[in-house]
Amino acid sequence: MNDSNNPLSPHLQIYRWHVSSLLSITHRIAGIVNLLSLILIFFWFIILSLGESNYELFLLMMNSFFGKFILIGFSWSMVFHILSGLRHLAWDLGYGFEIKTANISGVIVIIFSFVLTIIFWIFARGLI
Repeated sequence: MNDSNNPLSPHLQIYRWHVSSLLSITHRIAGIVNLLSLILIFFWFIILSLGESNYELFLLMMNSFFGKFILIGFSWSMVFHILSGLRHLAWDLGYGFEIKTANISGVIVIIFSFVLTIIFWIFARGLI
């Protein structure tokens, strides 16, 4: 029986996004991005072992706008994944299941991930 008047996925049409669902999806994406950052770190080691001229080319790429964008994005991904993991650890211990508490902890994870990334890069660039 095929009725074309029925929607294919009615739950997608009435579902409202929440902070927890957004953080859950972002946590999974950040895990994949962290894997990519580890691949970049291993690539950095390989380039480092191939000689000074190759390493200077790698440094030139990483010091470009695009390279810095990737490095800052990887840093944010790591910080976000760690903070979100701590939030999940608290849930595993049985804390923070109330909707208000889950929303507040989610917003805290988002805000602190950006703040800690900015602080990390301020220290990394020697501005403080």
